[in-house]
Amino acid sequence: MTQHRLFAAVAALGVIVAGFFLVRSLDDDLVYYLFTSEAVAVRDEFPDGRPFRLAGIVETGSIVELGAGVSEFTVSDGAVAVDVRLERTPPPLFGNNSPVVLSGAWDGDRFVADDALIRHDESYDVPETGNYPSAGTGES
Repeated sequence: MTQHRLFAAVAALGVIVAGFFLVRSLDDDLVYYLFTSEAVAVRDEFPDGRPFRLAGIVETGSIVELGAGVSEFTVSDGAVAVDVRLERTPPPLFGNNSPVVLSGAWDGDRFVADDALIRHDESYDVPETGNYPSAGTGES
């Protein structure tokens, strides 16, 4: 019986050690999702270059196109504003007052993003009139 208990104890220890390393490696791969006020509040936990996702609303009039798909703008959650540099072409629905989620990292006081997603709700309203040309109008 003692060999059986020794085997069980070694197996349990192995499972605990494996679990510890699994949890630790997952933490290194996690990308956190923070609103602007949260991101600024925990700025010390995200040194320059550590990736996370920043969420907020694009402030009206803050978008500046720099060319080559690069833009600068400000996002806010209503409490804290953060300057952003997006280093790729924004998605089609991007614009003033767009809710966005940006993937990137701090670079000083600016958030440098390499990807942007537009947040939207799950509802879709069908327009009353479509944009398909009417039959017999000659349009195609």
